[in-house]
Amino acid sequence: MLFNFFKKKEKAEPQKLFYSTDIHSHVLPGIDDGSPNTDVSIALLDAMKSWGITAIIATPHIAEENFENTPQSIKNAYDKLSTRMLDTGTEMEVKFSAEHRIDDRFRKMIEDDNLLVMPNNYLLIENSFVQPPIDLKNIIYELQLKDIKPILAHPERYGYYQRKKEVYDELFNAGCEFQINLLSLAGYYGDREKETALWLANRGYVSFVGTDLHHFGHVEVINRFLRSKEYPSIAERLAPAIKNNELL
Repeated sequence: MLFNFFKKKEKAEPQKLFYSTDIHSHVLPGIDDGSPNTDVSIALLDAMKSWGITAIIATPHIAEENFENTPQSIKNAYDKLSTRMLDTGTEMEVKFSAEHRIDDRFRKMIEDDNLLVMPNNYLLIENSFVQPPIDLKNIIYELQLKDIKPILAHPERYGYYQRKKEVYDELFNAGCEFQINLLSLAGYYGDREKETALWLANRGYVSFVGTDLHHFGHVEVINRFLRSKEYPSIAERLAPAIKNNELL
């Protein structure tokens, strides 16, 4: 019929991600600035499944200034989500660790051997966005002495490193691995973050990619990115070096 000619085209389905294990997300319920409850958590997991994700390591914040989580509080949130997943028949392999902010509490956790390491002894760490930790190289070395492999979360987002890119060389050469955000590649944080993420990729410095998923606004951004014309070329560039699927 004539009106069919004027119907808007349906949006294309998002393409699948180039990895199936996500190592950075905030989907555990009620524990940080991510999912507020189990219903939202399930919806976020469903979105991740639509992108081809079959396993995740959930990484709620541990930061003394605003998210004073502990291994036990994170385990409690994980148990709530696991129960809800059983109730709803949600199929996803879910493990938990944390995104450890480098602060005095983190330094104490190192001393006490109380870190939430990922499989294969990886550990996700993050800087303050205000200023870099002056002892980051020492912390990397101290973790390595404990046979822990540090992953710096979203290095492309730290403005003080964007303006001084030789620091990326120094950290990489010290044995710190880098995890960039899918949201950065999508341009969510801004042009500079996207350019820096691609710069790191071109240098061969990116070992992991994470959704850093917090809420449905992030879902919409990632969906648009996975429908975009630029996504396939970015995925092709990153896929050979990415180690996400080695963790689970």
